[in-house]
Amino acid sequence: MRSLRTAALLLAIALLAGACTTDTTETTPATTVTTAAPATAATTAAPATTAAPEGTSLVGICPDPLIVQTDWFPQPEHAYTYNLIGTEGVVDAENGTYTGPLGDTGITMQVRAGGPYIGFSPPTSQFYADNEIFMAYVDTGTAIRDSQSLPVVAVFAFWEKSPQILMWDPAAYSFDSFDDIGASGAPVLYFEGSAFMDFLIGRGLLSADQVDASYDGGPSRFVTESVVQQGFATNEVYRYENDIAEWKKPVDSLLIHDAGFEIYEGTLSVKPQSLTDRRECLEALVPLVQQSAVEYMNNPEPMNVRLDEIVKELDSFWTSSIGLHNAATEVMIDRGLVSDGLDGFIGAMDPDRINSLIDVWVPVLADLGIESFKEGVRAADISTNEFLDPSIALGF
Repeated sequence: MRSLRTAALLLAIALLAGACTTDTTETTPATTVTTAAPATAATTAAPATTAAPEGTSLVGICPDPLIVQTDWFPQPEHAYTYNLIGTEGVVDAENGTYTGPLGDTGITMQVRAGGPYIGFSPPTSQFYADNEIFMAYVDTGTAIRDSQSLPVVAVFAFWEKSPQILMWDPAAYSFDSFDDIGASGAPVLYFEGSAFMDFLIGRGLLSADQVDASYDGGPSRFVTESVVQQGFATNEVYRYENDIAEWKKPVDSLLIHDAGFEIYEGTLSVKPQSLTDRRECLEALVPLVQQSAVEYMNNPEPMNVRLDEIVKELDSFWTSSIGLHNAATEVMIDRGLVSDGLDGFIGAMDPDRINSLIDVWVPVLADLGIESFKEGVRAADISTNEFLDPSIALGF
């Protein structure tokens, strides 16, 4: 999702580091887990927890280690995955990994950071380059676009709305819509390969000559130029307003979701053959993922603290703070970004919503000459709710 093309850009960032199957709603419950109490962004630390209930075993049915590829540095956006290990995992700073027991399931889990640790390639590319990876973070827009060339199937969706935004300095620009951004001609920075940009250009909301795919995650151009920039409502807004010394003033933003690109962001996805080859694993594992997400949203503080520690242990150009992480969890709730999905339980995806996006998205791809999508692709090709437990819910 986030890409970079030259080592020189990495150096520039480092200098600024001090600043900054069949889709169905039927489910197959595999474990005994309970629905959580109503979620709040708690601020009181609690003992380390993991999602696996006592007695759940994944030995012999899941890969060991079970490897998950994320799309960026550890953040609250990924907390439910790290929470499957809990706060006692071990960091490998060179490789960007976090490894530890997956509760008392009897197997080891490893969460891999994205960004520089995978050469800034999309997780789908890394997924197909490394057969050890069992699951990867893939948004449904990318899954549709690459449904022929790099097919994946989402089995869990943490996000009800994508937190992706375009952001700008309100002292330089005043925008109420994506049409306004396009009409202004303002430079728009984004990560190369981001599916949402193809959508915005293809729908005529932005022009190809105003977008710039050289964005690398660093703040240098935003703080020195009048630009519009890709970001996350759960991250960059707080970081720029509170943590980046060269800025520390307001930013404005629009959710890309509100442009009509209603993807499920960063879904936990597998390769299609895993639906058959690893069905027993998915039946047992996916409810644990649901429970981990509920646990995190109800008591985010322990994992938010640990995520901040992990980022500092990685000792790269990316920065974080506990304040940022706690604010991110609050934004998830306040803006309705994370909530129970289809039929009132966490992780479920609405096939009608996905098909509606396909109906708009595929013609855009065709007009842009992109040929990586499967002819006739439908929601059932890229998503399934069959492994979710409907008793596991956030309650909002």
